[in-house]
Amino acid sequence: MDSNTIIFIGIGALAGILLGVLITYLIVKKANQSKANNIIKEAEAEAEVIKKDKILQAKEKFLQLKAEHEKSINEKNQAIQIAENKIKQKEQSLSQKQEQVQRKDQELDTLRGNLTHQLEILTAKQTEVEKFHRRQVEQLETLSGLSAEEAKAQLVESLKAEAKTDAMSHIKDIVEEAKINANKEAKKIVIQTIQRVATEHAIENSVSVFNIENDEIKGRIIGREGRNIRALEAATGIEIIVDDTPEAIILSGFDPVRREIARLSLHQLVTDGRIHPARIEEVVEKVKKQIEEEIIETGKRTCIDLGIHGLHPELIRMVGRMKYRSSYGQNLLQHSREVANLCATMAAELGVNIKLAKRAGLLHDIGKVPDDSPEVPHAILGMQLAEKFKEKAEVCNAIGAHHDEIEMNTLIAPIVQVCDAISGARPGARREVAEQYIKRLKDLEALALSYPGVEKTYAIQAGRELRVIVASDKVSDKDSETLSFDISQRIQTEMTYPGQVKVTVIRETRSVNYAK
Repeated sequence: MDSNTIIFIGIGALAGILLGVLITYLIVKKANQSKANNIIKEAEAEAEVIKKDKILQAKEKFLQLKAEHEKSINEKNQAIQIAENKIKQKEQSLSQKQEQVQRKDQELDTLRGNLTHQLEILTAKQTEVEKFHRRQVEQLETLSGLSAEEAKAQLVESLKAEAKTDAMSHIKDIVEEAKINANKEAKKIVIQTIQRVATEHAIENSVSVFNIENDEIKGRIIGREGRNIRALEAATGIEIIVDDTPEAIILSGFDPVRREIARLSLHQLVTDGRIHPARIEEVVEKVKKQIEEEIIETGKRTCIDLGIHGLHPELIRMVGRMKYRSSYGQNLLQHSREVANLCATMAAELGVNIKLAKRAGLLHDIGKVPDDSPEVPHAILGMQLAEKFKEKAEVCNAIGAHHDEIEMNTLIAPIVQVCDAISGARPGARREVAEQYIKRLKDLEALALSYPGVEKTYAIQAGRELRVIVASDKVSDKDSETLSFDISQRIQTEMTYPGQVKVTVIRETRSVNYAK
């Protein structure tokens, strides 16, 4: 074979291969194209399904939103409709009210016109009446010969005189009847009160004598060069007199509390046997605390016994200190307790507040207790203390007025005054000698009688008040003031008396007539 044939065969083989490759390519391409078309068709079908689903979902969502929107619009429309209805109702109500107001205005205008017309008629009639009255008055004046003012004055005077006569007659009858009834009731109440309250209260004197077993103790109490007795006097403020009196030491001092402290201190020192300045000071301080505690306990026990509650602690302490105070030998605490019980009984009889009366009775002499005694009466000082510690006004007034230093404003005040007099005036209550008491009252009355123009004098309130009755034709009102001052100055300079004396000058004019 020649080369050309080989080349031709080769070319033919190569062409066959190429053709086979081409045919294979075309076959494969056609198969792939068919698959692709199938895939596209499937994708298109799925896309169509998805599209339809989305369209359906979108329609449903649209319909839902549309329904919600329509619901919201309906609710708003309903609210608007309700508001419009309310506005229409208010407009109708306002229209009705406006119509009513207009009708009332018309009615008022009509009434105003009628009233104006009636007033004009009344004014005209009143004018006619006044003219007629003036004519009648002129006629009466002409007939009687008196003017209207003169006639009125005479009528008033005659009516006043008649009224005064009738009133004086009635007043006299009422006063006489009241005096009879008042005297009976007062005597009954006072007697019942005195009978119901025990009066067996012994007079307690402050101890001024300290008893000892033997005279050897006197030397120990005096101490070396008198140092013990000086220390005791300095600590207690009491003068200790050690003399020849057998088995007794005299304690001298004006303050009962100090005397009691000195007595108890001496008792402890003598019992213990150790007597020296340091021990004396220690015992005295201890006894002072004991006495202070005893004072407070006594005040509390007294308030509990009397059923008095809510008393200020300082007032309770003062009530306890009354145990160591006395007035004319009468123990102040026993006196105050007795007055409190008397006040309670008398208040019950009179229908007055029993608790306040008892409270005022217990505190009425509280002004005698303070250590610092200012230059004011004890009743005023007691009232000031009660006001300071927030006591009621009725109690304060009763305390301040029980010796007439101030005016009595309540029914409790005279009860306290009377019960204080009952407690102090009963036999054996006070230690003042009767002869000296009577002599002092007589001297008071005689001193006032020595002045010209004085008709009668009376010493009352246990000598705390002097009433002077003068002749009205001899002593004028101005002279009575001068007389009261002069008498009080003479009493102050010439006489000795407890507390204070109130001088009252009475000048009166009496006119007495009898109808027969």
